[in-house]
Amino acid sequence: MDSCTLGFRLQPTASQDDLLAACAVRAQAYGHHLPSMGQRLAEPDALDLAAGTTVFLSRDKQSGRATGTMRIQTSHAGPLMMENSVALPDWLAAAPRAEITRLAVAVGADPLTKLCLMKVSYLFCVAKQVRWMVIGARNDALIRNYRRLGFIDALGRDELVPLAHTGGLMHRILAFDVEAAERAWAAARHPLYGFMVETRHVDLHLEQPQPALLQPAPAPLQLAAA
Repeated sequence: MDSCTLGFRLQPTASQDDLLAACAVRAQAYGHHLPSMGQRLAEPDALDLAAGTTVFLSRDKQSGRATGTMRIQTSHAGPLMMENSVALPDWLAAAPRAEITRLAVAVGADPLTKLCLMKVSYLFCVAKQVRWMVIGARNDALIRNYRRLGFIDALGRDELVPLAHTGGLMHRILAFDVEAAERAWAAARHPLYGFMVETRHVDLHLEQPQPALLQPAPAPLQLAAA
């Protein structure tokens, strides 16, 4: 497997400052089209801190600027947030699943940021033994991009449902078979197979890297009195 370094690091938030930086990226990205929603996303919400939720943040290596974020909620701790608004079909509701929300990329971010957020979401779900990844998509461009990766309609074809946590905006519910993804990408000779599977991006972390253990300084020499 080839290794590759990036101009940014992507990993789970480790502090309140990280979480606030993620919120700032969300507010900017969503507020561009939906100002009222942008204001609401400027602060963490209850789900950000809930069991089963992980918020990822990318930072530019040189400047330290926050450039991208997403939130993953697994069903290991209970129903997904979208399940407060929509009844998922049995084949999905009965399986380990994860919802991806608050995916946002800052203006001027490295062009690979969004793709790396998707790669980390896939690797995270593999590591957590999640079978299905689910998302709500609002516009045709996003839906096309997700379908290219292998997402399918979880409800009826082209069916739209309002999601309460987005202020009632209409969304298409899409699902992605995590377990079958690698085989499907290989069989289809998917152009992203090399990026998603065959390349190890050393700056993508599923867990917070542990700081190096600090070595205690040697004790000063004690000189005997003359």
